Amino acid sequence: MKKALTIAAAILCTTSGVMADIQAPPGSTFTSTRKLGRAISNILYGIVEVPEQIFRKSDQYGRKAGWSYGALDGGRRAFKRLGYGFYELVTFHCPTYHGTFKPPYQKCGEDARIEMNPHDGLSEFPPTLGAESYYHTRSQQW
Repeated sequence: MKKALTIAAAILCTTSGVMADIQAPPGSTFTSTRKLGRAISNILYGIVEVPEQIFRKSDQYGRKAGWSYGALDGGRRAFKRLGYGFYELVTFHCPTYHGTFKPPYQKCGEDARIEMNPHDGLSEFPPTLGAESYYHTRSQQW
């Protein structure tokens, strides 16, 4: 009897730490707070798409295309961000995209680190003006 209790206790102790559930599922970073922040940033900073697209189209197609096609495309993207911003501001407390708080318009980078194709869709947050850096390096400054 003592041997059976010892074996049962050993099995119980070794299997009690095993969990078959994901402790941090992939959707755990998308919360209602993040959705609210995304809505506010899209409303306030969505207009940054205009100079961003002018710059990108100028680099890709030339200055004339940048100032014409880039300005129009940037305006379209800015209005799209404004619409999504107000929509997410009203619905930030409820999961609307497949039962999650993920953005319904993210088509660029699947892993959300680098925008693979900025022509295809909108990234989660508006672009920033100035030097963009996707990789952080450690450097020592004196």
